[in-house]
Amino acid sequence: MLKNGLLLGLFALLCTGLVAVVNTFTFEKIKQQEKIELARVLHQIVPDEIHDNELTAHCILLHSVEFLGSNDALPAYIATKNDKGVAIAIEAIAPDGYNGNIRIIIGISDTGEVLGVRTLAHQETPGLGDKIELKKSDWVRSFDGLFLLSDKDKRWNVKKDGGDIDQFTGATITPRAYVKAVKNAVSFFNANKAQLLSTPANCEVAK
Repeated sequence: MLKNGLLLGLFALLCTGLVAVVNTFTFEKIKQQEKIELARVLHQIVPDEIHDNELTAHCILLHSVEFLGSNDALPAYIATKNDKGVAIAIEAIAPDGYNGNIRIIIGISDTGEVLGVRTLAHQETPGLGDKIELKKSDWVRSFDGLFLLSDKDKRWNVKKDGGDIDQFTGATITPRAYVKAVKNAVSFFNANKAQLLSTPANCEVAK
């Protein structure tokens, strides 16, 4: 038994060491791929023609449990034209998805128009909740061009709750949570627009 225990311990030690070595050699590559993917998504939700800066170079950190859905500070990216803030891409969390947190990013113009929304990470049910992915469905495009008139704007609900946004057949929890998260992020921007668009870069999330 002692011999078997020692062999098992040695095997576990070797496996741990191997994982550590792999992580060391792949860490930078993974980070680089994340930067590339982030830049790709930002270009989708904030049109290139409205700004003249590199979005990932102007990162700021925001914190609001109530409106952004997380206890942690989340990044946002400011689009500028001639050094004036013209749009923002805000990361937010929908904490009440069917299978947990849904991480999203919302592009919003300085007029409050939603320019685009994309899903960054989720664990929703394949075939139902995963329709929040653009590669699975155009549903996220439902937000394009929307304005939030007030926090009581009833259009910002799924149709089952009296709003204008479709839910998925057989799945209401996921789109309901998603709509709420986008609405909260837009509300946060509308209440803090001038301050947000003039905030100097203060994080290095994507540099």
